[in-house]
Amino acid sequence: MNAITPTATTSPKVADLDVQRAYLEANTGIRGLEILAPGDAAHAPELFRRDGFVVIADVLDSAQVEFLARGCREVADEILALDTDLRGNRGSHRYSFGGSSLTRSQLHRPEWRMLLDNDIVNAVVTAIFQSPDFVLRAASGDFCMPGATGYQPLHSDIRDWKDGASTPYSAFHDPRGQLTIRDLPCPYVCANFLPQEVTRLNGPTRQIPGTQNARHRIPSLAEEPEWMRLSTVCPAPAGAVMIRDVRAWHGGTPNLSDAMRAIPNLEFYAPWFREPIVPGISHADYLTLSETARKRVQHCVLDSSETLVTGPTLRAP
Repeated sequence: MNAITPTATTSPKVADLDVQRAYLEANTGIRGLEILAPGDAAHAPELFRRDGFVVIADVLDSAQVEFLARGCREVADEILALDTDLRGNRGSHRYSFGGSSLTRSQLHRPEWRMLLDNDIVNAVVTAIFQSPDFVLRAASGDFCMPGATGYQPLHSDIRDWKDGASTPYSAFHDPRGQLTIRDLPCPYVCANFLPQEVTRLNGPTRQIPGTQNARHRIPSLAEEPEWMRLSTVCPAPAGAVMIRDVRAWHGGTPNLSDAMRAIPNLEFYAPWFREPIVPGISHADYLTLSETARKRVQHCVLDSSETLVTGPTLRAP
């Protein structure tokens, strides 16, 4: 296992954690979770459309896993240096790699750029969109630290249209009020890569299968039934990828391990869908990419006359 060593932690009551740890060990995890081998990736779009997500093992080799894990550690150290109390920007002890970056992305890092040329992921996303002409929104993801003992509320990563004064990140609007973003084909995919094993105890993502097209109101933490809290994508091996329809309900869970859990990602817009994209890669770094990767990041590259300013921030994502 390629553990990502934490740089900070807290110590809630040990007895309470022992009870919670034993309960999660015995109960959490989606029953019958199917993790595809690379040779079975042709079935990924089918599972993706059914469940709103799919997991594929061994999309990264051991050297790539270690390279990505090291990059996640370095970025996390920069962020945590600004937040010694671990208040987080996605809840206590929880952080967005994108929301914690001045560029809203980590595309300036070579570890995230490496992911752009992953043949398995590119083939699966092409099959999902039925076109190779999808583009990168951002290179982001999240991490949670030991001491994240609570649950993040269930949520989706995309919403129906709101006016520009509220948010620039909402694109779909049916003035007739008949269609919502959930009635469309998948507009936006997130590929979360695993630089460490995801276990029952280190903050596995909970995914509620089949909710990508659900029009029901997402339940609050107080309303959420226990089976949803236990609907976690685990265990999953280091080197795997979880490809998600961002409309599906999901949320963070407790990290009761002694190591940070990171899930860096690439986010892709369908060929027919766009929301604002913040530049995340310098023109010089753009020129080092493969031809395929350049097509992916065409809307993320800064003009050659401008300097990309990078660094950590603790704003909300």
